[in-house]
Amino acid sequence: MTVLFRLDANARAIARPFGAYSGNDPWAGGHVAPGGFAPIITEGREFVAGPGAARQTRRMVPRLWGVPPPPSANYNARPVLSVANPDSPFWIGNLRNREFRCLVPATSFMVWGAGTDYEGRRLRHWLAPEGETLFAFAGLWKDSEVPSFALITRPASPEVRALGAERMPLVLPGHEKAYALWLRGGWDRASSLLETDPEAPLRELPPSDRG
Repeated sequence: MTVLFRLDANARAIARPFGAYSGNDPWAGGHVAPGGFAPIITEGREFVAGPGAARQTRRMVPRLWGVPPPPSANYNARPVLSVANPDSPFWIGNLRNREFRCLVPATSFMVWGAGTDYEGRRLRHWLAPEGETLFAFAGLWKDSEVPSFALITRPASPEVRALGAERMPLVLPGHEKAYALWLRGGWDRASSLLETDPEAPLRELPPSDRG
């Protein structure tokens, strides 16, 4: 599963294609690792404390990658990076509430391969949709004391499975219809995106493009 991705653009350049307001987001570009901040794009409220708040426009906000584990987890449990089972009680309430769905912009992502390199290290493969310099994962944020998000995942596409990975982030089709469906659609319709293959084929980046 992905434990690293890149977002090689500044906040304004990221927000523009998604029709979002970047505000004072300080993002300047680079790697995103578990526990690190990254911009997400949401149409929900910053915090959901109850009914009555006015709807806000699409905007970009910084959040940590990795939501606090459920109370049933042991004390040393790590933050949860991805949503593998959308029907889990830990996730389904948030997924059904469109306020908590978000776009997670990226320019490439890493998956673990099946083999090792000449130094015995597990292979890393960096991927991006063909012809897209900026794309979006489907994401979900949690309303808690930690401003955090997780990536929605799905079974690996054939080209990613051939590299040795079993799962991958859900890469949304690169157009406004898909973004709006994920951010605003009822769960009965938005959940159809979980079965959607990347619109553009995923290509492996050469070492010079991996940052």
